Amino acid sequence: MTRPITAGFDGTEESLAALDWAAREAVRRGLALRIAQVWRFHPDEALGVVADRDAQAGWVGEAVAEAARTVTARHPGLTVTTDAPEGDTVETLVAAAADAEMLVLGSRGHGAVVGFLLGSVGQQVVVGAERPVVFVRAGDEASAEAAGREIVVGQEGDDPQDGAAALRFAFETAAARGATVRAVRAWTLPPVFAYSPGSLKLLDEAGGLEPREKQALETALEPWREQFPGVPVVEHVEMGSAGQVLLSVAARAQLMVVGRRARRTAVGARIGSVAHGVLHHAGCPVAVVPPA
Repeated sequence: MTRPITAGFDGTEESLAALDWAAREAVRRGLALRIAQVWRFHPDEALGVVADRDAQAGWVGEAVAEAARTVTARHPGLTVTTDAPEGDTVETLVAAAADAEMLVLGSRGHGAVVGFLLGSVGQQVVVGAERPVVFVRAGDEASAEAAGREIVVGQEGDDPQDGAAALRFAFETAAARGATVRAVRAWTLPPVFAYSPGSLKLLDEAGGLEPREKQALETALEPWREQFPGVPVVEHVEMGSAGQVLLSVAARAQLMVVGRRARRTAVGARIGSVAHGVLHHAGCPVAVVPPA
């Protein structure tokens, strides 16, 4: 079954940027676009306006239909559908992501992310979504996807399958755009107590710490190079924390792709420090990809 790209829409500037991004990506990938606006019934008695549920549903339906007309005018060959479900925002967006190629949401600013992430809505969606979730900032423009800008993806772990879903997403996106993949692997010196005769033997065979990290990245990339032979790849291995190293190359990225390490705690959903840091500080759109 071919999945559409789903864009969350609420009429704000950031959701319009997300919608534009999703439409361009759908055209590149030859997919349909679905525009979803989640709403809840709220009688606005404070303003003296008490509209019934049907009236509010009509307003929402017209707003999302207008968005669809605008997108269709810009991309005449694109198949566009709309959905205006009433319900809990997080649950409804997670459900929308389940049968989509990706879910695209908007966020504001170039500092701390607000909008969808404020109030943990975006964070909870990322934790619960079974498909990639892309966050697009207000003000994002198609010019940011110009030639020379890369698809930057983080890779970590010693198993070749670690980060495989994020690598797949990055290579698929690069293939659709004719872009280069910059695969980033960060490493740090292990604590003294982590050394053992076995680990020292492996390090010695690999020629040291950094060559071992380069070897691990090459192994992780091998199946994707074979599957996408036309995609240029830059291997980037650097000492430092994963979040810091990724952000150091964010200026050259048209999209940043990170894997999800989600967990739920007593105080709410957590998406992992790397994804959290990149979402808060990268100026480009960010895709958070769940494990396969």
